[in-house]
Amino acid sequence: MLVAEKTTELIIGAAVKVHRELGPGLLESVYEVCLAHEIAKSGLKVQKQIDVPIRYDDCELDCGFRIDLLIDDEVIVELKAVEKVLPVHEAQLMTYLKLANKRVGLLINFNVVKLTNGITRRVI
Repeated sequence: MLVAEKTTELIIGAAVKVHRELGPGLLESVYEVCLAHEIAKSGLKVQKQIDVPIRYDDCELDCGFRIDLLIDDEVIVELKAVEKVLPVHEAQLMTYLKLANKRVGLLINFNVVKLTNGITRRVI
């Protein structure tokens, strides 16, 4: 688990840097591209918009679920640019963790004055 902690520290540091540069008020897609770039600069492997199928009735079905960022194949990052993070957003992260069989996730809302107020870390 120590590896995931170090990875989340690097991700959060990168997110803070992006937020300082851009501030709140942009589209989620802008933050995604910039954050992916910043994380990649730190040497971590970044995958964007990863399909997450659901297993039902012994079939793997595409439901349109997509992980915003998957870092080093271990940390899911779900990005938001919303006025307020709702329980459904946290449930979305938890669902992605379960479906992708990952243990650590970050929910990052860039539409806040201070980014640390917009970060939620979940471990299952």
